[in-house]
Amino acid sequence: MALRAGDHVTITRAEDGMVVLDERAGRYWQLNASATAVLDCLLSGQSAAEIGERIARTRRVTPEKAAKDVDDFIGQMRSAGLVTD
Repeated sequence: MALRAGDHVTITRAEDGMVVLDERAGRYWQLNASATAVLDCLLSGQSAAEIGERIARTRRVTPEKAAKDVDDFIGQMRSAGLVTD
């Protein structure tokens, strides 16, 4: 699943993550390093399952739980109108 940021979204790198700005709504989200890594992977075309497997190799979580967390993150980003297919 390749996602892309909406046309009205600006992504700016920060020292400890990134800031995602919805220029249309005037709202922003500050992502920590983990969420930044996940968003980078999603925007580069990796699937939630692939990202989940990667997270599971470095954290104490199953690939299934990590993939579910990534799916939840995708849902939040979509609900906010920040990403699209």
